[in-house]
Amino acid sequence: MFHKEGNTIILVALSLCIALALITQFYVSNEILRYSVLGVLIVLLVLVLQFFRNPKRNFSIDPASVLSPVDGKVVVIEEVFEKEYYNEKRLQISVFMSPLNVHVTRYPLGGEVVYSKYHPGKYLVAWHPKSSEENERTTVVVRSEEFGDVLHRQIAGALARRIVNYAETGQKVSQASDSGFIKFGSRVDVFLPLDAKVKVGLNQKVNGGITVLASK
Repeated sequence: MFHKEGNTIILVALSLCIALALITQFYVSNEILRYSVLGVLIVLLVLVLQFFRNPKRNFSIDPASVLSPVDGKVVVIEEVFEKEYYNEKRLQISVFMSPLNVHVTRYPLGGEVVYSKYHPGKYLVAWHPKSSEENERTTVVVRSEEFGDVLHRQIAGALARRIVNYAETGQKVSQASDSGFIKFGSRVDVFLPLDAKVKVGLNQKVNGGITVLASK
């Protein structure tokens, strides 16, 4: 199963691979070179398909828990001053996604979207300390009964050139439902109340909509 954001890219990639494969088959006489080109095309197509995969999952909805919005590895757990929305200290948990991870972004909590904003910017590597403030990004805040306002921020990486954000202010959203998609490499930051109980550790691998980042 593939995410809808990949439909056009998958179609284009498939068409190009078929066209190049046919050209190679008819115009390249060297058998080793011909099979080498076909092998490279197959690998590239598989990589594109893997990037846009959207596997079915059984989500465990829990209003008292904050779920990881994406697949990846936890790279930051620290107290920071968040200045875009809160203008005060918050607990930040950041998850880095490699190009091999599923890149669907999911709502870490259910509730009402009270803030949603896109910021154009640079394309620093996703783990760069300034990427959360200088890279292309979107900031979404969901108001829940248990945690209050919880912010998650999609951050484009060095390879990413497009962030898709579905959140609209005033919208009611469900935990683990699709919040957006980041194409080709990125990171997502989650900002929580300081008294939230962290349930993950640095370098831990997490699954979007499955792994609990924090609880009350």
